[in-house]
Amino acid sequence: MAFDDFATKHVACGDVSIFARHGGEGPPLLLLHGYPQTHMMWRQVADRLASHFTIIAPDIRGYGRSTQPPEREGHAAYAKRLMAWDMIAVMRSFGHERFFVAGHDRGGRIAYRMALDYPGAIRKLSILDIIPTGEVWARADARFALGYWHWAFLAQPAPLPERLIGADPETFFFKEQFPGAADYLDPVGYRDYLACMENPAVIHAMCQDYRAGASYDRVLDQHEKGKVRIDIPLQILWGSRGALEQWYDVLAVWREWGSKVEGQPVEAGHFLAEENAAATGDALLDFFGR
Repeated sequence: MAFDDFATKHVACGDVSIFARHGGEGPPLLLLHGYPQTHMMWRQVADRLASHFTIIAPDIRGYGRSTQPPEREGHAAYAKRLMAWDMIAVMRSFGHERFFVAGHDRGGRIAYRMALDYPGAIRKLSILDIIPTGEVWARADARFALGYWHWAFLAQPAPLPERLIGADPETFFFKEQFPGAADYLDPVGYRDYLACMENPAVIHAMCQDYRAGASYDRVLDQHEKGKVRIDIPLQILWGSRGALEQWYDVLAVWREWGSKVEGQPVEAGHFLAEENAAATGDALLDFFGR
């Protein structure tokens, strides 16, 4: 079954409605997208996985076709602990109490928070092209500030980032922040990302996501480091041409958080699932299929 032919569903999760695409056959596998994308980033990989797994691919709260929550004090509405609960509720709505999870970028941050907060729900976890949020901030230096400048920019108080981005979202996201993205992202997904970015509420949600990352998520990681661990099999994939390969000993960082860590780089930049869908899909099939 092709990803484009999957059924769709809106799931009520407290103060938001989560949009999800679902299909395939086999054990349940939750696929979580990152910034500045939607569930469609998984389109090519999901086509490879659907004959082995039942795929559930949602838009995380605030992004894509999911709704934005009411504002809370600070940026608590986008804390990864709450976004992790969303995904538990989504999977339970499909009747899945235990399942596999793969998350890229912001979706990876939701995914590892799920594994820490709901250890009995996750069978295996694959995280694509990140290290934990608290580790990112702890290691922030001039190289990070220049290379990942959007982390601090998006976290600035509203409405400055929203106004600047909203003037020309395509240029901001895909010509300046990720130059040449139109050449290597899946064209169907690319059109979907741009369509969703026409909604100012989605742009605000992305900024709120990063504001929560710089506050709630950073502090929670720092508080929990060394006190909790991910004890399920944990696969880490990252782009061989991306920042993580240059800046960090990726597996060593994750071994401070997990007891069963494995992984390797994929010949790609940051957007593994679109830049090299074949290698990414093969790595996920091998890991979840064992």
